Amino acid sequence: MTSFATCLRAAVLLVTLVRPAWAAGPDDAKGLWMGAEKDAVLEFKPCADAPTALCGHIVWDKDAGQATDTCGVPIARLERYENEAWRDGWVYDPRDGKKYKGALRVKAGELQIRAFLGTEILGQTERLQRVAALPVSPVCKP
Repeated sequence: MTSFATCLRAAVLLVTLVRPAWAAGPDDAKGLWMGAEKDAVLEFKPCADAPTALCGHIVWDKDAGQATDTCGVPIARLERYENEAWRDGWVYDPRDGKKYKGALRVKAGELQIRAFLGTEILGQTERLQRVAALPVSPVCKP
């Protein structure tokens, strides 16, 4: 029985030590992310006026240069990272023109943006995939 208890404690310790390697950190959300419909790329980086906050904006839009162009539109501003998610801020949905409370997390290699009114559990999640570079065309004008 003693060897079983020792093995169990060792296993628990190992999981405790290894788990942080699996957990996402605050920097994992930074970078370029393609929307599920492949119609826009968002860039997340520290906010210009608050380097400890995370801001996101559209840097590529399949409709760039057209009337429906959303290039440069701010998509999110989240003030703090806690419990593996960016929180305390807003996310903007350009499809309906509304701002919502928001949470953003990286899970299984995808960026999950949760927009909600009231409580997070009643929200909707958008899933984005990381991209290394922007598509060649069309180009968003600065």
